[in-house]
Amino acid sequence: MLRVIEVRDGELAVLRLMVDKLKLQLLRRVRSQFGSSSEQLQASLIDEQALPVPTFKPVGTKAEAANASTIDRSLPAHLPREAQVHRPETNAARHNAAGQPCGCTACGGRLRQIGQDVSEQLEYVPACFKVIRHVRPKLACVRCQSIFQADAASRPIARGLAAAGLLAHVLVAKYCDHLPLYRQSGIYARSGVQIDRSTMAGWVDHSERLLAPLVAALGRYTLAAAKLHGDDTPVPVLAPGQGKTRTARLWVYVRDDRPAGAGEPPAAWYQYTTDRKGEHPQRHLRHFQGVLQADAYGGWGKLYDSGQGTEAACWAHARRPWWGLYLSTGKAEDSIAAQALQRIAALYAVEKEIRGQPLDVRRAHRQARAGPLLEELHAWLSRLVGRVSAKSDLARAIGYTLTRWQALTRYRDDGRINAAERALRGIALGRGNYLFMGSDAGGERAAAIYSLVQTAKLNGLDPEVYLREVLGRIADHPICRIEELLPWNIGTREVVGDKQRRAA
Repeated sequence: MLRVIEVRDGELAVLRLMVDKLKLQLLRRVRSQFGSSSEQLQASLIDEQALPVPTFKPVGTKAEAANASTIDRSLPAHLPREAQVHRPETNAARHNAAGQPCGCTACGGRLRQIGQDVSEQLEYVPACFKVIRHVRPKLACVRCQSIFQADAASRPIARGLAAAGLLAHVLVAKYCDHLPLYRQSGIYARSGVQIDRSTMAGWVDHSERLLAPLVAALGRYTLAAAKLHGDDTPVPVLAPGQGKTRTARLWVYVRDDRPAGAGEPPAAWYQYTTDRKGEHPQRHLRHFQGVLQADAYGGWGKLYDSGQGTEAACWAHARRPWWGLYLSTGKAEDSIAAQALQRIAALYAVEKEIRGQPLDVRRAHRQARAGPLLEELHAWLSRLVGRVSAKSDLARAIGYTLTRWQALTRYRDDGRINAAERALRGIALGRGNYLFMGSDAGGERAAAIYSLVQTAKLNGLDPEVYLREVLGRIADHPICRIEELLPWNIGTREVVGDKQRRAA
């Protein structure tokens, strides 16, 4: 009888493990389609719900309510103001010096102003098109009959209809605001300007070819860094003749040492490939020498094995399976996943306090404060290994962390490395707004424009203003000085914006 009970208990335990596994798989599928990224570092350092931490109190301020009286709701000072004066009804029998009625309606006496109430209202003025006419007078000498005329003005696209501002607007609307060309065509038609979708597609193609030397210079600058963050994301691409899409990849390599107190400008360089083979990042990074911070994708392995790149793992990726387990347990605060998240949160807290500090300060704080936390976490995970099923998701989460322990802890002794990197995810919004890319050539164009748009954002520039400036100059700019058109060399947003406002 006892034997039968033991067998049934064993079967019940297996069934429970299977149910937990299926629930976790379903949760992952739902979150991948409809949920937000779990790698976003909230003010509480743990997403969605702050877990109780025995040895650490999260650092950060609580977000103010939308109706809080302390929030400044005044409209931006740089916006133009149009005053509309609303005068009360007065006695038309009396007038002031300006000829306006100013008599009291009660007794007919003269009225004088003792103050005023001012309130502001935000209005929207629809964007408008304008036609630039390039007039070149011909001048003839009355003595020798020589004829003089100025050279034709340079255009971004030779004999093209679109000026630099319109090209920049189309590019930013497509790659930054994720408006397909057919939607843009409909928007312009409402303003009485008919621009065919195929015409705009040609503009995008010509613009990408014009900007190609600048994108190449951006890539050289990015790969010259001592530390890079690498990441990739899937994108659907139309498969010609098959009536369906295939999955391609967009790779991003980010140079951003501002958290380590460095003064070099940040940059992001995108590359497009038709698949996810390891040969692609190896080709992209063939000229790179330094620290590469990335996920556990096997394609990075040859870079590390050859000694060309030093592996630095990211705690945000190590944290991801623990977050999934935490959700699968119904956010139980006493679960093993919750304890793991608390320990990782403590590591994040150290990073938050030393962000932007010099390298030696970061290294000293990490060795003194994060070092003991890391040793304690490693010992705790090692004790768990023999207590959980080898095929469970809990064992996989533990295994991911322990097998990459050296790469995960390398940041402790190197101030250049960040504990948790965040790759640029600007393309994620785009995937939600378009169904697929039309071709591999379209993917390569997207990678080029994304590189300039995202780098402009990292440097505090308005992407449309930046591209307008670049497209207005690049056709006549010497190729040997193409670096002068990189975002940090063009100038700040205010400088470029002033130029564009004066030109308008």
